[in-house]
Amino acid sequence: MSTTEPAFVVITGMSGAGRSTAAKALEDLGWFVIDNLPPGLLSSLAEEAGRVNVAADRVAAVVDVRSLAFTTDLNAAIKELDGRGVGVRVVFLEASDEGLVRRFENVRRPHPLQGDGRLVDGIDRERGILREIRANADLVIDTSLLNVHELRKKIVSFFGGEDRPGLKVNVVSFGYKYGMPVDADLVVDCRFLPNPHWVPELRPMNGLDAPVRDYVLGQPGAKEFLDGYEEVFGVVAAGYAREGKSYATLAVGCTGGKHRSVAMAEQLGARFRDRGMDVQVSHRDVGRE
Repeated sequence: MSTTEPAFVVITGMSGAGRSTAAKALEDLGWFVIDNLPPGLLSSLAEEAGRVNVAADRVAAVVDVRSLAFTTDLNAAIKELDGRGVGVRVVFLEASDEGLVRRFENVRRPHPLQGDGRLVDGIDRERGILREIRANADLVIDTSLLNVHELRKKIVSFFGGEDRPGLKVNVVSFGYKYGMPVDADLVVDCRFLPNPHWVPELRPMNGLDAPVRDYVLGQPGAKEFLDGYEEVFGVVAAGYAREGKSYATLAVGCTGGKHRSVAMAEQLGARFRDRGMDVQVSHRDVGRE
């Protein structure tokens, strides 16, 4: 084994939430990926990767929940690797109960933990087992509204391209009437600004259009908010980096996720990039109405 073992990624999460899609996306990026690896073998994987000189941060393991000792085994494995100086980043794939039920029904397969019960019983049991892992994950991705192509694109955006040090930031706009993103680390509420929805000529547009953008940014408090939050997030990002957090999702919300949140998310993303951060901006609810 080499003297410096590579850090690697553990992909886990709800069954049906897209673990296999995420694994295939990493394989296509040139990663060394092992599917359905028992948590107890993570240490062996790290040793083997180091022995064959696999590139650092290009090793991933998909860990299955079907082991009854899943949480204990995975936490113990991560703790052991941390003690040896091997960094482990946990990516957790999440989805709503409704989305998971629909996916299992489409493929006509039972949930691995439902036993003799109903599909929703298996999902509920799995959520309980995974609760601690989800809470401590480095990156949570909600796939409820994503198809396989969109999930693949998201994985590539986080793990592809140039290797840049520091925090990777995902800024996503959303509409409160459709629910808050479950994978958000931080939430910004833009409903304090006047709603362009009530301006007839702006209603058909969205926050990517210049007239809406200029209207939103021209409101009292908009610039002051952006200035203030840019400074606040700079402090938060520095703290995340010190704590070893590699990814952060900032959710920017308004009522419908079409006007104010979109314009403000674009502005925040641009400001963070100017600070040298690795930023992706997306708009969850544009076109949903």
